[in-house]
Amino acid sequence: MSLIISLLSGFITAFIGITPPGLLNMTAAKVNLKEGKKSALWFVFGAIIIIFFQAYLAILFARFINDRPDLVLLLREIGCVVFSGLTIYFLLIAKKPKKIKGSIKKQSKSSRFFLGMLLSALNFFPIPYYVLVSITLSSYNLFSFDTSFVFIFVNGVVLGAFLVFYCYIAFFGKIQNKADYLMRNMNTIIGSITGLIAVVTLINIIKHYLSAF
Repeated sequence: MSLIISLLSGFITAFIGITPPGLLNMTAAKVNLKEGKKSALWFVFGAIIIIFFQAYLAILFARFINDRPDLVLLLREIGCVVFSGLTIYFLLIAKKPKKIKGSIKKQSKSSRFFLGMLLSALNFFPIPYYVLVSITLSSYNLFSFDTSFVFIFVNGVVLGAFLVFYCYIAFFGKIQNKADYLMRNMNTIIGSITGLIAVVTLINIIKHYLSAF
């Protein structure tokens, strides 16, 4: 039963993290529209291979810091600064994303596979995301850092990621207008989320220092 919970936790975590329109899922959808489902799936396979290793490395890192309260506090402080900086950037500095136009040149399946790997590797957000999620789930006894649990969780992440990508490939034509709207407002959405995370993190840091007195 606990292994099933671990699988579902990984699945739901990936589903939530990848569902918002982003570079990977929008590119998969565009490749499908211009080159067909097979090329898009090769792109997805390349992307989820990197996601597998990102999630696994993130959990290994989380397991290391989970037993080090001092490191957890330090990461919170660093995260507060980083998320505050991201909030300022996305809300005040970054230019609004433009609607994706033009065509994607026909490429071989292997090139799409490696493109998926490349774009996924350039996306660094999954690592801190899965670190935070695994530590949070562990605090509620919904996750264990044992090898079997970690492996099942990461496979759940892969399944969740694949489902999201497949949904974008299969249904992008029907949701394209909404997706384009979200892309145009993505800076505001991301900035609001990072701002909320920064505030919550700052509150936790203040509570920690107040409890020390």
